[in-house]
Amino acid sequence: MDQSVNKQAARLGEVCVLLTLYVITPTKKENSGLGPVLRLCINFFFWTMKRGYNESSFPSTSPGPPQSRFKYNPEGDAGFLEGESTKIFARKVADHYSARTNQTLEEREASPIIHLKKLNNWIKSVLIQIYARRGDAVLDLACGKGGDLIKWDKAKIGYYVGIDIADGSIEDCRTRYNGDADQHQRRKKFSFPARLICGDCFEACLDEVLGEDAPFDICSCQFAMHYSWSTEARARRALANVSALLRPGGTFIGTMPDANVIIKKLRQAEGLAFGNSVYWIKFDEEFSEKVFKSSNPFGIKYKFHLEDAVDCPEWIVPFHVFKSLAEEYDLDLVFVKNSHDFVHEYIKKPEYIELMRRLGALGDGSQDKSTLSPDEWEVAYLYLSFVLKKRGQPDRMQPNTRRDKGKMQIRKEDIVYINGDP
Repeated sequence: MDQSVNKQAARLGEVCVLLTLYVITPTKKENSGLGPVLRLCINFFFWTMKRGYNESSFPSTSPGPPQSRFKYNPEGDAGFLEGESTKIFARKVADHYSARTNQTLEEREASPIIHLKKLNNWIKSVLIQIYARRGDAVLDLACGKGGDLIKWDKAKIGYYVGIDIADGSIEDCRTRYNGDADQHQRRKKFSFPARLICGDCFEACLDEVLGEDAPFDICSCQFAMHYSWSTEARARRALANVSALLRPGGTFIGTMPDANVIIKKLRQAEGLAFGNSVYWIKFDEEFSEKVFKSSNPFGIKYKFHLEDAVDCPEWIVPFHVFKSLAEEYDLDLVFVKNSHDFVHEYIKKPEYIELMRRLGALGDGSQDKSTLSPDEWEVAYLYLSFVLKKRGQPDRMQPNTRRDKGKMQIRKEDIVYINGDP
């Protein structure tokens, strides 16, 4: 068995032990409601040890990616052609996310990666709880369908601007923000005013669009920054936008793929593909030597497939390059943590373990397969979280007039389209 796999299994076991120790430690509350978590930890710990990481979870020696329960679609993949302009490439990725339909609660719970999704939500929630403050103005880059709106609402922010290139996602975000009921469930109304922008935040000069909304107290970019790394120009535009719109002392939080882990797994693989039962990554033949030039850290593309979530090209983001480039735009690193390390650190804090229990990130212990699987835990290892802070001291005397710019009910015609979108 691979040593890195042993380490991952050991770390997962550690998390379960920490959960168990927390649950069985006496507290002032006699009935803490954490009984199911104790059952979860015990069941999951022994289930993980019994199951282990078998060799079938890893890529075969064949040149293709591991078998997926969804059929590989060569026609769909042909939409991402080499030689297309960067702007068209970005549009293809946007269309991929726009095409994803909303799921019922039952469909979401049946997802093969449901606990991975809940774990990712927990990580984002922890970041927001730590760095967002009451009344903050928030800029949400690549906001998608508005999945983080409720997290910001719980942080009691004062103003929200979301931007995404996918018009279908922005429309879903609008209806979610408005609290519109749909065929699946009733939606929550939010307490902060908001604006929505449809456009490419890695292409457009956002201070020209949002100059009157700035400065923002916090900027967030969750699981999307790597889409800017197709070219140096796009990477620079992304960081320039963040810096231009953040106030001095403002915070930039985000999550993205961990390049070190991905490259390590590539070099350990027999061929150019690796993965397990829920994901695979495949590099093109141009990277057959598995060597990447430090002089050209942009445009390193790979195909990423994650069951029930992603099936499109992504780009490697060498974090030391990201850090250095951010510094050019007055953004200094506060911390960076792989998701495994993030979980291991924050699971020790009672408020965050309780949050994990509420989100169901590790299951409810009610049945043998209701827990985060080893394959999902391996996917979590592919990602990291980062926090940057803009240099300078905030002007506490600056009045906050942004509430007047947002709306509590967003109509379709209120959405602002940029980059030539209709």
